[in-house]
Amino acid sequence: MSVVAGHTPEAAGPAPGDTSADAVSTGLTRLFVRLKLALLKNGLRQSSGRRAAFIVSAVLVLLFSALLVLGLLALRGTQYAPTVTVLLALVSAVAWAFMPLFFPSGDETLDPSRLVMLPLRPRPLVRALLAASLVGIGPLFTVCLAVGSVIAVAHGFAAAVTAVVAAVLLVLTCLALARAVATANVRLLTSRRGRDLAVLSGLIVAVGIQFVNFGWQRLASTGGMSVLEPVANVVQWLPPASAVGAVHSVSEGAYGRGVLQLLITLVVLAALLWSWERGLVKLMTAPDGSTIQAASGPSRKESKAGLLTRLLPDGRTAATAQRVLRYIWRDPKTKGAWITSLAIGLIVPVFNAFQGTGSAYWACFAAGMLGMQTFNQFGTDTSAFWMVATTISTVRDAFEELRARLLALLVITVPYTLLVGTVTTALAGDWAVLPEVLGLAFALLGALLAAGLVASARYPYSVPQDSSYKNVAPGQGSLAWMSLLLGLVVSTVVCAPLIALTVWLHVAGLATWFLLPVGLAYGVLVTWIGLKVAAPRTAARLPEILAAVSKG
Repeated sequence: MSVVAGHTPEAAGPAPGDTSADAVSTGLTRLFVRLKLALLKNGLRQSSGRRAAFIVSAVLVLLFSALLVLGLLALRGTQYAPTVTVLLALVSAVAWAFMPLFFPSGDETLDPSRLVMLPLRPRPLVRALLAASLVGIGPLFTVCLAVGSVIAVAHGFAAAVTAVVAAVLLVLTCLALARAVATANVRLLTSRRGRDLAVLSGLIVAVGIQFVNFGWQRLASTGGMSVLEPVANVVQWLPPASAVGAVHSVSEGAYGRGVLQLLITLVVLAALLWSWERGLVKLMTAPDGSTIQAASGPSRKESKAGLLTRLLPDGRTAATAQRVLRYIWRDPKTKGAWITSLAIGLIVPVFNAFQGTGSAYWACFAAGMLGMQTFNQFGTDTSAFWMVATTISTVRDAFEELRARLLALLVITVPYTLLVGTVTTALAGDWAVLPEVLGLAFALLGALLAAGLVASARYPYSVPQDSSYKNVAPGQGSLAWMSLLLGLVVSTVVCAPLIALTVWLHVAGLATWFLLPVGLAYGVLVTWIGLKVAAPRTAARLPEILAAVSKG
């Protein structure tokens, strides 16, 4: 956390001669709020893009907050208001607990280890950081949610008084929960594993959307909101949803139950603040791994030949394949892209088959998701690609490099396509179409692999390493879109004959089992043609490729 010029503890602290604990705490709180505002303002000054993104985000959040409040007010007086509000409160708390783990760079004050060298006591620091947490778009949205929720279920003067207390407790509990979790995991957030976790946030969001979609469809088919009432009856006792439950209880005249629910929320808030304070003490006093001398002993890093190395030919093929697989496993962005594709490629066809809304042919979606990973083969190497470029002097060298990269990808894509095709077919209950589904999937995979190789040589672009959320370097967006468009067009055209053959066999009522070997052979042939086309282009355009992938 950078210190803003002119914003010193003395300048923002208590008056001279006033050394009471309350005065010091008030001055520190005021300082941290001003510091948070200064961090936001200075961050917006860094670039016009960041400023535009913040403005757009703020407008969207304000618009959504207004719509949410209007929706909650519309629920006022209905039988579903208590159910919706307590569930929204719980979802908000879960989001506050886990979002800082996935987006640690969104708030610089989440890392209290930057304050270790300052003479600050834990309790005043907790109050100051909690006050600073109220500054931002996220807290504003939570305040709107809390206000709308308590108004929706408050009826009568006693409930209105309870609603004021409940709204404050709801917001403070969410913020304290986020801070306690972030402080307990601050070592993770500032490590390489933490950056991996941030990159994988896209996977969590994508998977979460699929589960929400699945839950919404199940909800719509089983009788509406009344199905959630038993769940809400349990959730209303779980903080911070219990604060909203307290307002509803008081509205119904159950004053004892309402007081108990408020007390539960208050006790949990106090426990979170205590846990946060303990975490700050441990963080600022306990040594971390960088200050502890490593234990002496033999190195655990041993050179072991992996199974893939023993199976592949010696020389360039094995070395390149191992390098690609290590990138997939170790590079945060590459790992995030692959895990997201693997998860979405499985969830979409399986969910559609499970709900009875899709056929076994949805398994081809998995092949499409993985096939897209072959695009921009050299972009993930970034500036390190120059070491690969120095080993390519002929078309044969380029052919061997691309072939080895494909072999590494096929180690993952072929078993995965077979698995998803089999599972989707089993859930759809149509085993007769399994051969043609797998044949089409392997053909599509081969077409995308071939198109990806050609696109990598024709439209290479850099993948920025300084941002967890940007996959294309500034100024290269058109290259990324051209690469994607080429892949979609080429794969569609290449797969058209096999799709036409499948349709004709169905219309003629003929057997389709032989489409599996035909599709597999077709995919291999198309991939080989793609290799033969991409190799000379790669060898001829090495300087342009190196310049493009090194831009970020």
